[in-house]
Amino acid sequence: MSNVMATAPHIPVLLHEVIDALAPAPGERHVDGTFGAGGYTSAILLCGAAVIAFDRDPDAIAAGRTMEAAEPGLTLVPATFSAMAEELAARDLSPVDGVTLDIGVSSMQLDQAARGFSFQSDGPLDMRMSRDGMSAADFLNEADEETIADVLYQYGEEPKSRRVARAVVAARPLATTTQFAAVVRKALGHRPHEKKDPATRAFQAVRIHVNGELDQLQRGLEAAERVLKPGGRLAVVTFHSLEDRMVKRFLRTRSGGEPAGSRHLPVAAPTRAATFEITSRGIRAGEAELAANPRARSATLRTARRTAAAPWGLEA
Repeated sequence: MSNVMATAPHIPVLLHEVIDALAPAPGERHVDGTFGAGGYTSAILLCGAAVIAFDRDPDAIAAGRTMEAAEPGLTLVPATFSAMAEELAARDLSPVDGVTLDIGVSSMQLDQAARGFSFQSDGPLDMRMSRDGMSAADFLNEADEETIADVLYQYGEEPKSRRVARAVVAARPLATTTQFAAVVRKALGHRPHEKKDPATRAFQAVRIHVNGELDQLQRGLEAAERVLKPGGRLAVVTFHSLEDRMVKRFLRTRSGGEPAGSRHLPVAAPTRAATFEITSRGIRAGEAELAANPRARSATLRTARRTAAAPWGLEA
């Protein structure tokens, strides 16, 4: 058995609930699609299962190499979880018994001011999980006002997105997290004593856009459908409503649970067999975990079990 769990710097949210849903067993093979600091991976390894862990963040992969060297059952893959089907096939490691995904920014990324994910401390306006491609500063300084407003509205659910976008364009160039947060607060008339900081929505929106997170999530769910063997378990932890709605919709559709028809819109004959059976809906953290880890307050876990039906799009 591994002792790696004791050395993990962060324990992920809903850990016990995730492990209960995955039920890892000796001889099984599981995917941790969001390795981070290795919390879920450590717990799965302790159960005797092998883990193929993905992370697009080169810092997370570099930090995990020590764990990988000490653990024969661990394989680290420096790639997004949306690429798991191709990466597993290339290593002859498919199918698998379980897939777990912890969606969004990690605690380590938030805690490093130089990564630019948080306005709690000043840092460069970066937000790139993979450390390459378009940064938050690139987007905010180069995109037109309408595009910025659309991103703030769609991904941050900011009701005054046009006002904020107008303020961003007027304040350019923006270089730091503190500058961006100040522009948002001023545009929305934020008062320091107010509990909810409006910059939170703006930072979420820009981060999701820069990293293509919702597209990655959709593709990752479809990849999990392809790599899980019949009876395989899927566990997905989300941290905001956009992600949770996407997971909920995917599992409802794939389990054959689309809303029933009416006399105005009859039910269409099913054309695809259900690929998942939903095993839990919307598990939230308990009081003990919330007291120990406030980040768990916004977390939602959804789980499902793979059926024997062919993945959608790959039916015979």
